[in-house]
Amino acid sequence: MNIGPHLLANKLFAAPMAGVTDRPFRQLCRRLGAGYAVSEMVTSRRDLWHTLKTSRRANHDGEPGPIAVQIAGTDPLMMAQAAAYNVERGAQIIDINLGCPAKKVCNKWAGSALMQDEPLAVAIARAVVEACAPHGVPVTLKMRTGWSQAHRNAVRLARAFEDAGVQMLTVHGRTREQGYGGVAEYDTIAAVKAAVRVPVVANGDITTPERAQAVLRATGADAIMIGRAAQGRPWIFREVAHYLATGTHLAPPLVAEVKRLLLEHLQDHYELYGEYTGVRSARKHIGWYVKALPGGAAFRNAMNGIEDAAAQLRAVDEFFDELGAGMDRMPAPAVHGEEEALETGA
Repeated sequence: MNIGPHLLANKLFAAPMAGVTDRPFRQLCRRLGAGYAVSEMVTSRRDLWHTLKTSRRANHDGEPGPIAVQIAGTDPLMMAQAAAYNVERGAQIIDINLGCPAKKVCNKWAGSALMQDEPLAVAIARAVVEACAPHGVPVTLKMRTGWSQAHRNAVRLARAFEDAGVQMLTVHGRTREQGYGGVAEYDTIAAVKAAVRVPVVANGDITTPERAQAVLRATGADAIMIGRAAQGRPWIFREVAHYLATGTHLAPPLVAEVKRLLLEHLQDHYELYGEYTGVRSARKHIGWYVKALPGGAAFRNAMNGIEDAAAQLRAVDEFFDELGAGMDRMPAPAVHGEEEALETGA
């Protein structure tokens, strides 16, 4: 599929997740089968553009295109300026954040809070499209099904965003009220797909290859976006790609391969953040990798006491060597019956 002039490698996208989807993680997901990856959100506040935090989030050094930057804010002019600023620095696609449910974002009326103010949300979309159009940069948008169960307005907004010039819509199958709780629903995503002509991407609770296939069938979506299921398991993209193409499962990755991937990920992580911050922010990634593994809980606790990169790398290396002595491949994730129920419309 295409986003504007950009032909994507496949229909498997890595979701923008604050504090997670940085350049090292995006590059790893792309290497392991994701056809597209969007940056974690960058603020539209000009006074924060040159902070270390924002510069790290906007770092795309060596990243394969198309480079997609997600921006967040509440003012149409500021959002347009942020779009132009990021385009000048190499962004090839601008994504508008209308999906983040975090309180610190929504309390400022950004993210999914904007779904409560439809005229403002549409004005932002129009302003960003107008800022990007002279550069030939397409604008996409990520939203939820609505603010609350009683106020699901994704279909109405989708039509308005399409009219404003947005070229792709991603819908997370939850309301802002749900946060990440409960179960994602896909009927609203299917309704959005039926209402617009632009590509629609389904997001939410896509945790297995079976689920990915079922969501594509249930929604008619053009692509799927995977977020939390890729944390500590970035190879999920190649597993889903293989299943969609063949109907069969790839064998779980070798323990030795996962060790190599994680060690390379950590090295790249340290290069972006520096040793002090990098060691501490890497702990969550390491914890996700080992969460379901034998001895993983104790290892995560021990990891919190390690404060230098060499020791962290050595501990990871030793943990996976010990794991590999008892098993060649990573354990296969559990598959539940919900994929089958979704696929059959139960």
